[in-house]
Parts: sequence; structure tokens; C-alpha cells
Amino acid sequence: MKNLSLLLAILLIAVTVQAGTDGPVVSTEWAAENLNNPDVRFVEVSVEPGKFERGHIPGAVNFRWHTDLVDPVRRDIASADAFAELLSRSGITNETTVVLYGDHNNWFAAWGAWVFTIYGHDNIKLLDGGRNKWEQERRPLSTRPVSYSRTTYEVAAVHDHLRADLQDVLAAVNREQSAALIDIRSPAEYEGRVIAPEGIQELAIRAGHIPGAVNVPWGEIVNPADGTFLPREKIRQIYADKGIDGSKPVITYCRIGERSSHTWFALHYILGYETKNYDGSWTEYGNAVGVPIENPAGTVWTGK
Repeated sequence: MKNLSLLLAILLIAVTVQAGTDGPVVSTEWAAENLNNPDVRFVEVSVEPGKFERGHIPGAVNFRWHTDLVDPVRRDIASADAFAELLSRSGITNETTVVLYGDHNNWFAAWGAWVFTIYGHDNIKLLDGGRNKWEQERRPLSTRPVSYSRTTYEVAAVHDHLRADLQDVLAAVNREQSAALIDIRSPAEYEGRVIAPEGIQELAIRAGHIPGAVNVPWGEIVNPADGTFLPREKIRQIYADKGIDGSKPVITYCRIGERSSHTWFALHYILGYETKNYDGSWTEYGNAVGVPIENPAGTVWTGK
């Protein structure tokens, strides 16, 4: 009996390690063990200026959200050509395992994961807890500039079905298409008590939410102590309690699409649900002419 218990424990550990290695989310322990793995590239996507330069995971490259992962002129994601050039000069091949992490609870790193997936690079992982957890554990940070031999990265496919636009959202609102809408913003934003979080510049003319959307704030699926994802079944139950069970496609949105990328990652990669991210989000929808909204708080924009 003792030997059987020991065998079961070993098998459980093996399954856990395997899941942590092959799954879409990797632990800080796994990351530390793979810092020198030539087949793995760590990519930091932080939005706070200078954070990467003040110290980053050794060997990581820096992708700037404002210029590398979005179009610098149009409000759009980086083009396929720009994305391929970015990865080529970062020494990333089509076979490289890319581990993304960043500040602000991995919001912008999850945006990066979404863009990677749109452009057909499925071998991506998110560092559980992101930069905050790495720093909490006092793991090493480097200020040393890093460069890699240039590769020739090719975008083999473009998965537009992972991205929702305004027409997709309106089709769901008007019940012309079957899709569940998830507003992952705070209850205050969802109810229209505020138009945007304090200190945020991306404002909409109107407050409230898209009709029919349920409110599941992004933070409900993470551990508040370190930002790591809750267990898979717990995440599944949180969404099921709001009527989101994967039986129909899901559209996520927030204010500019970065927080909703985090929820998109959980739904797409952890739960395996058919999910689109609406990166136009409330700054597009709330400013659009002629579209319906729900504004329980009745807040009216006064220009201040």
C-alpha cells in the first residue's frame, strides 16, 4: 500500500510537470529552468516606459506595445510584414517557443499572445503572474542589452477569426449572429458610473456597456496575491455562473482591448472556447454614432 501511494504520488507529479510544460501557461520555476534554452525566447511586453531597461528577465527581448505590436499611424494591430520583421530581428523562428510576460498583470503581454496567435504562431506561452511574480520571488533581473542572430520569420497564416470588429459586435447585439459578449471592465465602468478608470486618457463620449454583455472583470480569474491564473475548473465555473459555457462563440472587450486580451487568452487557451477579442472595445463602441448602449447609472459626459 505504501509503495502504491508513492507510485501514485510520482505519477501525479509527472502529470503536473507535463501540464506545466506543455500547457499555455508556464510557472516562474519553469521559466528559470529554461533561461538558457536556445529553443525558448522570452519576450517582455510592458507598457510603463523604461521598465524593461531598468531590469528584465535575463535574455529577454523587449517588444514595445505602442510601436511594435500596433500600427503607429492607424488604430490597428501591427501588420503581418511588420510582425515578421519584428520577430526576424529578435532571432525568433517559426519553431521558437515564445514566452511572453510583462507589467500590469500581463495585460499587454496577453495582447502580444493574441497578435502572435492571429499571425499563426501557436507555440506561445504566458508567464503565470508575469513580471510582478518574477520580482516578488526576487528572481534575477538583467540590464544587459541582448541581441540574437537575425532569422527569416514568415507569417504562414492570418487568423482573422480571432478578432472582432464593430460589425461583429453589432451582429451579436442585434441577434443576427449567435455570440456571447463579455465586458471584462470593472463594475463601475460596466454600469456607467465612470467612463474610464481614474487617470486613464482613453475616453469615450458615453458611459455604460454593450447591450447584452455580461460583466466578468478580468481579475476574477486570477489570484489577487500574485496575479497567477486560478485553476482551470475554477475559471470554467466562474464563466459558467454568468452563462458562458463555450456552447456559442464569445466576444471579449474592455476599453482599448488590452485587459480583454487577458480574458481572451484564458478562454481561448485555457478553456478552449471559440473566442474573439474586440480590440476596438469601448473607445470605439462608446464613441460610435447610431449604436445602442446600456447605461444603468445614467452618467452623461460633460467634456470634463
